[in-house]
Amino acid sequence: MKINHKVLSKAFVIGLVAVVVISLIGILTMSRSHVVLQGQIEATEIRISGKLPGRVDTFFVAEGQTVKRGDTLVGISSPEAWAKLQQANAMENVAKFQNEKIDEGTRLQIIRTAEELWNKSKTDLQLAKSTFQRIQALYKDSVVSAQRYDEVEALYQSAIAAERAAHQQYLLAKAGAQKQDKESARSLVDAAQGTVSEVQSVLQDAWLTAPANGEIATIYVQCGELVGTGTPIMNLVVLQDCHVVLNVREDYLSYFEMGQAFVGKVPALGHKEIVFQVNYISPLGSFATWKSTDNSSYDMRTFEIHALPVESVNGLRPGMSVLVEMDK
Repeated sequence: MKINHKVLSKAFVIGLVAVVVISLIGILTMSRSHVVLQGQIEATEIRISGKLPGRVDTFFVAEGQTVKRGDTLVGISSPEAWAKLQQANAMENVAKFQNEKIDEGTRLQIIRTAEELWNKSKTDLQLAKSTFQRIQALYKDSVVSAQRYDEVEALYQSAIAAERAAHQQYLLAKAGAQKQDKESARSLVDAAQGTVSEVQSVLQDAWLTAPANGEIATIYVQCGELVGTGTPIMNLVVLQDCHVVLNVREDYLSYFEMGQAFVGKVPALGHKEIVFQVNYISPLGSFATWKSTDNSSYDMRTFEIHALPVESVNGLRPGMSVLVEMDK
């Protein structure tokens, strides 16, 4: 059998080319290794608490229940607070009555006193006028001296001034109570009304409502337990705010610029690919430091980034892992 050297040559060349191509593909594949970053889904958490200290009376929701903004979550009973409201209302009424007393009762007393002083000053003026007229006649007949005449005239003018002053005081008394008394009474009324408003504001927290749409994650207390001012009663998770949190090493930070989109896979959703957009980059390095193991590299910090899904994703929940693949 005669061997065809041309066929063998072609076969050899083809095999050599195939080996070279496969080798190149292997080299390129090995040189393009992938780095996988793992993050997790987080969401805004709101701790529900109130200003009213008291006893938990009724829960209107349960853990895992979806609520809307404004829904009533829990009722708190506080007999002490209602008693304080009654006391504040009573103090307000007392202040109002005191104010009315200043405007009416005290004013009548002041008017009577001013009127009596005015009547007395009118009597004194009448006496001074009669005395002056007699002395004036005697002075014209040269019976009394000029000094005596001047003394009586001065007393007469003084009586006129005193009568005018008493008259003005009487008119002021009729116009109303003294300004200082009115302002003092009004201040008492305002202070009492302020106390009532303060207690009413606290009592508004007798029924705590949801500040946003979300899901009740955890209830910390039991029905019948006492809670103080600001004590967390339950935890509300705002699922509409679900976002991924990644801690990115600084040499990969260029892949995650503000506003940049990237793809992440969520294993809990069947490795579903979700497009996220960066909306926050920590201004300071955090989380961990990558220590250099040789002289050719350097210590590196990590930076926390947040990214929101570009589109709404059903079933996405806080705590789910997110895997992001990058070329090294």
